[in-house]
Amino acid sequence: MMTAFKSRAFPTITNETAIAFIGLYCMAVVMGYGRFLFTATLPDIMVQLSLSTTIAGWLASINYIGYFIGALIAMFVPQRSTWQAMMLWTVVSVVTTMLLVVPDMSLSLWYIIRLLAGIASGIAMILSSSFVIQSLTLARRSVLSAVHYAGIGVGISASAILTWWLLVLGYHFDVIWLVAGLSSLPLLWLLCAIRPKNSDSIDLNHASPRLSLYQTYLSFKHALYEAIAGHHKAIALLSASYVLAGFGYITSATFLPVMAAQRLTTQTYAGLLIWLVVGIFAMLSNPLWGALAKRVGEIKTLIGLTILQAFGMCLPLWFDGAVGLYGNAAILGLTFVGMVSMTLTLIKNINPAYSNLLIGLATLAYALGQFLGPLVTVGLAGQNGNFNAGLLVAAIGLFIGLILLLLFRRQTNRES
Repeated sequence: MMTAFKSRAFPTITNETAIAFIGLYCMAVVMGYGRFLFTATLPDIMVQLSLSTTIAGWLASINYIGYFIGALIAMFVPQRSTWQAMMLWTVVSVVTTMLLVVPDMSLSLWYIIRLLAGIASGIAMILSSSFVIQSLTLARRSVLSAVHYAGIGVGISASAILTWWLLVLGYHFDVIWLVAGLSSLPLLWLLCAIRPKNSDSIDLNHASPRLSLYQTYLSFKHALYEAIAGHHKAIALLSASYVLAGFGYITSATFLPVMAAQRLTTQTYAGLLIWLVVGIFAMLSNPLWGALAKRVGEIKTLIGLTILQAFGMCLPLWFDGAVGLYGNAAILGLTFVGMVSMTLTLIKNINPAYSNLLIGLATLAYALGQFLGPLVTVGLAGQNGNFNAGLLVAAIGLFIGLILLLLFRRQTNRES
C-alpha cells in the first residue's frame, strides 16, 4: 500500500524533453534565485537595512566564496550519488532563499545564509547539469542541454519580474525572497519524479569501501596529474582567462540595478527593467552561440564573446544615461552564459577522459574571479559609490583574458 501511494505521489518521469525542462526549472531556482535574486533586490536591501556599498559587496562576494566551495565539493561527489546530492543541496538552496524573510537578522546571519546559498548553487548547478545531460540521448543532447542552461536566463528574468511586481504592491525584499522560495517548492516534487530507478537500491554499507581523507587526496592528486599531463600550458591559459571572465562580468551582474538607481533617478523601476533585459538576452544566447560555434568553432566564438563583453563594460563609461546601462545589460545577458558554455566545452575536450575534473577546475577558476570582482569594485567605488572605475578594471581584465585566449589557441594548435 505504501508503495502504491509513493508511486501516485511521485510518478516517474522519463521523457527527455520533460527532464530538460525540469533541469531548466532547477537552474532557475539555484542560480536565478539562489545567486541572482540578490542582484535584483540589492537596491531595496541597501535602503531597508541601511547597508553601505562595501557591505553589499562583501555579501555578494561571500556568496561567490560559497559557489567556489560548492564547485570543489561537487568534484568529489560519486557518480552513483549525483541525484541524492543534487536533491539535498536544492533543498538547501530553497530554504536559504526563504530564510531571508526572518526580520532583524544580524549581519553575521546574512553572511552565513548567503555562504550556504552559494555552496548550494555551486553543487546543485554542477550536479543538475551532469544528471540532466547524462539523461539525454546523444541525438537530442545538443538541443535539450541548451534548454537546461536557458534556466539561468529564465531565473534572472523571473527574479526581475517578481521583484518588480512585489515592490509595486508595496512589499520589500523579505517578502520577495519568501515568495521566490515558495515558488521553488514544486521543483522538489519534480526532482523526485526523475529519481533514477536504482537510487533506492544503493546499499551504502556494501558500496565501494570508504576512502580516508588522505586516500581521497592521493586519488585526486593522481587524477589531476593524469588530466593535465601534456596539456598543462593550455589548461593554465584557459583557466586564467576564465578567472578574468568571472572577474569581468560580475561587476555588472552584481551592481547593475544599483547603477541604474543612481543614474536613472526619474525612472522608479529602471534597475529591474534593466535586469530583466539581462535575463531575456541570457535566455536567447545559448542557442545563438551554439549555432555559431558549430560553424566557426568554440575558441573563435569565445574570443568574439570576450571582445563583445569588454565592449559592453565600457558602454556605461561612454554613455552616462540609459543607453550605456541598457546596452551593458543586453551585452551582459548575451555573452556571459555563452562564455561559460564555450569555456567548459573547450576544457573538457582537452582531455575528455577527465572532463568532470577539468570542468570542476574551470568552475573553481570562474568562482575565484567572481569572488574578487565585487571586492575590487567596492574598493574602487569609495564612499561615493561610483562604479566607473570598477567597470574600467573589468574591461581591462577581459582584454587581458582575450590575450590569454589567443595564446591558448596558439598552444592548442601546437599540441594538435
